[in-house]
Amino acid sequence: MDVVSLLLLVAALAFAVWRPRGLPEATVAVPAALGVVALGVVDADRAWSEITALASTVLFLAALLVLSYACSVLGVFTWLAAVIARRASPGHESGSPGGDKRASGHRLLALVFGAAALTTAALSLDATVLLLTPVLLSMTRSLRVSARPYSYATVTLANSASTLMPVSNLTNLLAFAATGLGFVEFTLLMALPWLITLVVEFMVFCLCFCGDLRQRPHPDHIEDPGPAPRLPLMLLAITLVSFGLSSVIGIEPVWCAVVGAVVMAALALRARTSSPLRLALSAKPGFLLFVFALGVLVAGISDGGIGSGLADILPSGTGFYDLLIVAAISAVIANLINNIPAALLMLAALGSGAPAPLVLAMLLGVNIGPTLTYLGSLANLLWLKLVKLDGQKVTVREFTTVGMVTVPVTLVMSVVALWAVT
Repeated sequence: MDVVSLLLLVAALAFAVWRPRGLPEATVAVPAALGVVALGVVDADRAWSEITALASTVLFLAALLVLSYACSVLGVFTWLAAVIARRASPGHESGSPGGDKRASGHRLLALVFGAAALTTAALSLDATVLLLTPVLLSMTRSLRVSARPYSYATVTLANSASTLMPVSNLTNLLAFAATGLGFVEFTLLMALPWLITLVVEFMVFCLCFCGDLRQRPHPDHIEDPGPAPRLPLMLLAITLVSFGLSSVIGIEPVWCAVVGAVVMAALALRARTSSPLRLALSAKPGFLLFVFALGVLVAGISDGGIGSGLADILPSGTGFYDLLIVAAISAVIANLINNIPAALLMLAALGSGAPAPLVLAMLLGVNIGPTLTYLGSLANLLWLKLVKLDGQKVTVREFTTVGMVTVPVTLVMSVVALWAVT
């Protein structure tokens, strides 16, 4: 009967990819989840147990989505793109056009890498794809350079740079409790793999896009970024610090996220840059229901033969090859059925008592691996829609080629780093 759950999961994911007429991702996923319960594949108690287990994670996700949206309407991402354009442009220090010899495509790429990596780490991959990517695409037009390397950098880093903190990706939130680690300990263990990932991917991008990067930024006019949105940035910093302190003061990080989102939303309302309805919709209630439904569908798979078969082939040790096998299998599954159900399936297969290094290796696989295929993560699909609406030409061949070049070496090197620190 787990095959029924698998088929319904595939149908739910296919609809989420297609989304005719912009219908919510939950349109098929929720009826599919109800279907596996009605058919007895997953009993009602098991389904309810899965939903309650996901509740705090989904609340955390909702708070982060509101926090990111409020940052956007308060001008954080527009200001950030303007700062990047200013620093990457010739003469930004001397004040004379052409005066800064350091202006280059490589310098611009490094700035975009930094912005995308920090945005992903602090506000999740959704913020990078939905909020940062559009302003960076606009920036490339103003700088009169090819958008290709910078556009691909945003989607690549939206996935791969989301390994740093529990808040950086829904997959991390799902696995956070299973690691048995505190927020700070999780972040410290993933810091070296995260840094190695950025360095390796930057080097690979410099090789893959060497032709595009020869173009130096040469804008007709350099916009002044203006004053930094200090209050939103300060509140964001306080929220991130509170995540780290939450375990010390004995509260769940989710409540820090909720408070941060409420205060940031209040700032947006006070500034009249948004409305209560838009702020509520920014939590993406349809997507939240989709996550709950995926949990029920994956429970039907993990409780059956597929789940037990996967559990049998996974290693239980924490040596280098054990970590690499778990990361590689996770990456493959993510590209076959998307990284969210892949994370849920791998967590069930690893079991509740799995060593933290194995769970972290799984996260490397489901976060770095998805850029091999469009289906690997929903972030890929959102990015694809955005860049096509912007008029950029993206082909399956080019997307897959970039993934094939970056993912294997990045995944191996990040696992080496994880093994070294654990």
